[in-house]
Amino acid sequence: MTPTEALPKVLDRIDADLDQSLARLFDFLRLQSISTDPAYADQCKAAAQFIADDLASLGLEAKVRPTRGHPVVVAKPKNGAAKDAPHVLFYGHYDVQPVDPLDLWQTPPFEPRIEDLGGGRRIIVARGACDDKGQLMTFVEACRAFKAVTGALPLNVTVMIEGEEECGSKSLYPFVAEHADEFKLDMALVCDTGMWNATTPSVTTSLRGLVYEDVTVTAADRDLHSGLFGGAAQNPIRVLTRILAALHDDNGRIAIPGFYDGVPELPADIKADLKALNLTADEFLGQVGLKIPAGEKDRMLIEQISTRPTCDVNGIVGGYTGEGAKTVIASQAKAKVSFRLVGDQDPEKVRDAFRQFVRERIPADCKVEFENHGCAPALQLPFDSPAIVKTRKALQEEWGKKAVTVGAGGSIPIVGDFKRVLGMDTIMVGFALDDDRVHSPNEKYDLASFHKGTRSWARILAALAS
Repeated sequence: MTPTEALPKVLDRIDADLDQSLARLFDFLRLQSISTDPAYADQCKAAAQFIADDLASLGLEAKVRPTRGHPVVVAKPKNGAAKDAPHVLFYGHYDVQPVDPLDLWQTPPFEPRIEDLGGGRRIIVARGACDDKGQLMTFVEACRAFKAVTGALPLNVTVMIEGEEECGSKSLYPFVAEHADEFKLDMALVCDTGMWNATTPSVTTSLRGLVYEDVTVTAADRDLHSGLFGGAAQNPIRVLTRILAALHDDNGRIAIPGFYDGVPELPADIKADLKALNLTADEFLGQVGLKIPAGEKDRMLIEQISTRPTCDVNGIVGGYTGEGAKTVIASQAKAKVSFRLVGDQDPEKVRDAFRQFVRERIPADCKVEFENHGCAPALQLPFDSPAIVKTRKALQEEWGKKAVTVGAGGSIPIVGDFKRVLGMDTIMVGFALDDDRVHSPNEKYDLASFHKGTRSWARILAALAS
């Protein structure tokens, strides 16, 4: 029986096994795997062992492998990969965010519960319910159903579950680089993204890159009395703010020469899909007390936040900022500036062009210094990739609506590493919703996201196996 032929029985098994699936997820959620706090190191080890044992029950050879920090769980086909079937790498993480402030939780964060919101909507409430334990378990439960029905997984699966995603994945890149040969597979799968809305599935096809710079402008060799030196001495705050203001033109475009080199235009059909989503300023900005988009005026709001590059000043400091008055001209002014990149923009060229832009505007008796905190390229998957086409079709069959392809405004560093180090594209499908309160008190995951997410992965696995 092929995976496609077995799929109806697999979906029935997922439905029948929902209560048991929830019980397994709840056991996982009870483990307090807060990676950033050393006090929870044993709980992180326990979570790693829990997921390793669970993956072993699917017939995989699962090991808890040490890193410089929290361990990584790796599970592989026990008897080697079948030659005629695709081999995928599934990535997730077992660690969770701290729970502070604890007094804002309605119930203890590591005592998972089901809450009925009315109207047929039920949610799972616990730390990690969405990010990422509930999400990764949708994949595991889909594999379990295939194993129960057919005696095997539908294709070759290697699983990598890390324990430091919530504190920067510092140990994962060295681990992947050191063991690159065993992880260079056909493609990667990640379930750490979200739905467009509660009824519309999505596939994330791009992640923006990042350039992050510190800029320090120095004028006089000390802070100056503004009554004595005002009007004659250069004020580095004025110098720096004038430069920062020049980064954008009146139409919201970034004014650095060459900045848009490598920025692609969306295919017409993809742009039409995004337009049809009809994301409005009232809907998106209204939730934070704003109403007027500030990006490129000739671009849709959804493009501004997902598929177009950006430049933002993330912080600025200079002079006296305490209570009351102090009439000084500061010696220095500092700013933090970040760029989100798309397409084939070269991070180092963007960094260098930004520095040149600033230097050209520095007065002769001032100096400027830069410090870089990151240069990561964007990731763009081909929209016509056969794997993406199959994934979108599988999602549409489960949800009854066309799966949209969207760009993520942020970054998932390991996905970039999969491409640069392992040469693999990544299919990013998740079932999180905007109101899941990820990283906040009372984190939740819709029961429908868990149930239909599991069914979705079963459909995707069957499609990829074909």
